[in-house]
Amino acid sequence: MVVHVVQGAAYGFAAAVQPGPFQAYLISQTLRRGWRRSLPIVLAPLVSDGPIILLTLFALSHVPPWWVQALRFLGGLYILYLAAGAWRSCRISGKRDLGAQSGGRSVFQAAFVNLLNPSAYLYWGLVTGPLLISGWRENPANGVGFLVGFYVAVVASLAGILLTFAYAGQRGDKLNRWLQGASGIALAGFGLYQLALGVWGWRP
Repeated sequence: MVVHVVQGAAYGFAAAVQPGPFQAYLISQTLRRGWRRSLPIVLAPLVSDGPIILLTLFALSHVPPWWVQALRFLGGLYILYLAAGAWRSCRISGKRDLGAQSGGRSVFQAAFVNLLNPSAYLYWGLVTGPLLISGWRENPANGVGFLVGFYVAVVASLAGILLTFAYAGQRGDKLNRWLQGASGIALAGFGLYQLALGVWGWRP
């Protein structure tokens, strides 16, 4: 079981630090609202990944190609919406938006970002899903250990990213605004990329 916990932790760390829409959203919210109000966002994968795991393990190999492309297109639109919010916050002020969403709402919005991110489905369908099934078939405790290691690493790594950018954002108003703008540009890039995948069916 220990081997599966370590294996899960390694894959969890890799998933958390890989640049993507969720990470860009996490950074954007941290710079806008501060680390204390944004910290609950690191728990969003615990909310979103249950349905993702079930869907990928059960249905990914049976759905038509257009389903994945439609998901990419919808995800791209939503990420562009989030990018507009980050950029608007940067233009208005470098100060944190203390009147923004509650922590709970931010968690579910971040979970929605993850649900609309095809990379999460592909990651579970092609990489971690087979490992989870293999461990579970050997012994259910191995499957549970893999999941525990994976999500402990994910949450810890996301918290590290959040605190790193929170510290950077506190170095000055100008730097904070620049980082907010950069996170908005990153979100816009991910959104446009997913729209392109949805429209033209490109492959990463």
